[in-house]
Amino acid sequence: MSDDRTVLTEVATGLFRDLCTPGDVVAAEATGWSERLWSALTESGFPLVSVPEEAGGSGGDVADACALLTVAGRFAAPAPLAETGLLGGWALAAAGLELPEGPLSVAVGAPGDAVELAGRRFSARLSRVPWGGRSDRVVALAGSGGQRFVVSAPTAAATVTNGRNLAAEPRDTLVWDDVGLPDDAFAPAPPGVDGAALRLRGALARAALIAGALARVAELTVRYTGERQQFGRPVARFQAVQAHLVTIAEEAELAGLAVSVAALNARPDPSFLDVAAAKAAAGEAATIAARASHQAHGAIGMTKEYELGQLSRRLWSWRDEFGSERYWSRELGHRLAAAGADALWPSISTGLVSEPASSPEGSFA
Repeated sequence: MSDDRTVLTEVATGLFRDLCTPGDVVAAEATGWSERLWSALTESGFPLVSVPEEAGGSGGDVADACALLTVAGRFAAPAPLAETGLLGGWALAAAGLELPEGPLSVAVGAPGDAVELAGRRFSARLSRVPWGGRSDRVVALAGSGGQRFVVSAPTAAATVTNGRNLAAEPRDTLVWDDVGLPDDAFAPAPPGVDGAALRLRGALARAALIAGALARVAELTVRYTGERQQFGRPVARFQAVQAHLVTIAEEAELAGLAVSVAALNARPDPSFLDVAAAKAAAGEAATIAARASHQAHGAIGMTKEYELGQLSRRLWSWRDEFGSERYWSRELGHRLAAAGADALWPSISTGLVSEPASSPEGSFA
């Protein structure tokens, strides 16, 4: 890890430790927001890490953003860090559009969504938008006149229906009905800024959050089983519990390594093979490690106030957002099969796989 990234991680850890305690997470779940946390993150420039400074961002690269998100996942941080910088901020900066001062979200096209841009008139129905109602703007892609546009849609002009995921994080539905946009709210999308690229970034972001949460789950389980006494000795001494601890540690390390490789190889953008493998591995790890940690903890792991319960609900939510383990495994298999048998080993050994003429646009199921 570079020195700058180490400092970034250390500063972020201190901030989240102070402002994102388990009690803070519970309080944020009641309203879907922590203004105190978001203000502190904004003052530190964290939401716009990886967005170029010349575009109004904080600088850094994808690996820096993923390092920050890993810390955020560790603390179950209730904030749209990934959406503001790595996804939405990247798209706006690439299109030459101004970054909003407040939080930003992004829509990548859920089943049933519809977006229309006719001149300056914007109509859309976007569902499951992370922190959509709490964001100043929502970034969406719209086709018009045979051209693709990046749209910075003001949420103040939308009708918002609040929704939540399993972790009580906002996942809202927003509707714009023939809203007039100013000229600086949309611009042609440059090459490489499309739905597939946004999905890759979103999948990598969720994998990074999962990696951070799993690292904390491993720590919690080791601590609890070392303290919990049964038959006069810590339960960590029982062979069955030790098997759970090994499983959790293995899955946490696997997810962390996959995310690190994908983030470090993003020069400048994440690659399909890296992200598909990382999201599939992280999704599987989330399922296996969460199950093992709850078996080791027993009933206490399900309480709302205890960290494990907070982290597990996020693991179960994040593993399916921006494509599930099944989705990315299927797409990865399709790519490798299309490249042919002779390309299989070179793809595995070099981390490169030939790109198809068009990126997959299938369902995230």
